[in-house]
Amino acid sequence: MSDHPAGFENDYLAEAATLLAHDEPFPGGAVVPPIYQTSLFTFANYSEMADTFAGRRRQPIYSRGDNPTVMEFEARVAALEGAEAARGFSSGMAAISATVLAFVGAGERMVVVRNCYGDAYRLFERLLPRLNIKVDYVDGADPDAVAAALPGAKLLYLESPTSMMFELQDITQLARLAKEQGIITSIDNSWATPVFQKPISHGVDLVLHSASKYLGGHSDTVAGVVAGSAAHIRHINEQTYSYLGGKLSPFEAWLLLRGLRTLPLRLPHHMKSGLTIAERLKAHDHVERINHPAYSNHPGKATLAGYAGLFSFEVTEDVDIPAFVDALKLFRIGVSWGGHESLVVPAKASLEQTPGLNSMARFGVSPRTIRFSVGLESVEDLWADVARAFDRAKR
Repeated sequence: MSDHPAGFENDYLAEAATLLAHDEPFPGGAVVPPIYQTSLFTFANYSEMADTFAGRRRQPIYSRGDNPTVMEFEARVAALEGAEAARGFSSGMAAISATVLAFVGAGERMVVVRNCYGDAYRLFERLLPRLNIKVDYVDGADPDAVAAALPGAKLLYLESPTSMMFELQDITQLARLAKEQGIITSIDNSWATPVFQKPISHGVDLVLHSASKYLGGHSDTVAGVVAGSAAHIRHINEQTYSYLGGKLSPFEAWLLLRGLRTLPLRLPHHMKSGLTIAERLKAHDHVERINHPAYSNHPGKATLAGYAGLFSFEVTEDVDIPAFVDALKLFRIGVSWGGHESLVVPAKASLEQTPGLNSMARFGVSPRTIRFSVGLESVEDLWADVARAFDRAKR
């Protein structure tokens, strides 16, 4: 069923456990970082202000830039990813937008893997053409197709695994191909998190997260982050971050720091339950296909040290999909993922969203595809919920 049995611990998990649970003392002996809920920071004298403005010293100036609580979150993510620096944002899309626009300009081109996240696709199709930026989509599982598309591009944008279909890429090979041509490589690592995949160690330049998902883990905040070299993060800061205004608030950063504490505990639980549900679905008479990296033979699987609880499956034609979804009680109907609760998203409904700018329609996702985010509930209760829904959805 899996290369990673229940109860496993990989090196990434062990490293993250101490990194996220242990702190040096905070002011006043606090065991959690303070929330610096302030819009601005003052200086003791002229010299401090002048030196800060000139870059000779680093001090927060205004919370649309640096804020100590946000900086603590950024430092944790950078350490987890093995990066030199990170920048937090108010959403995953803010992080994606600022990163793309920092490295791709008017008249230039980027290469994107198919089945990318729906709102990223809408950004690429709705806004970038207005800026005279061209986007080419490729099958990321095919390194020859990627290599053929790369010449002349400025940015290679990856997701491994991809949204909804969970296709893998050999990120080591693709990063090498891009680097040979001087092309920046970015990857959305929200699914695996740095507990299960460290793209920078495989040559990727920039790692993006929707921190709303597993990093936060409690479905109570919306945020994003990008990690990479100090030079690349400085470039994003200088080119887009301050001007697009998608800053991360100190309270959201504090919630994210709280969520990160339990990331090494939550991810193995999501993995174990997700694999159990996926294995039982794979054997079910009314399921034709499972889209889960655990069942892939692609070389891209080698960079994964574990599996998240998010995957999809395709049901047979004799399943009434609306009836199946409505019959679920523990799997709630809703977008996003990575929290404590289990969720379901039917492609049939998603295919009706934003006609003409729908990534699922563009890349041929079957309307019989259903996505599960397996949460932290009892796996036997979750399976009983699924089995009951199948019984009630037979045509």
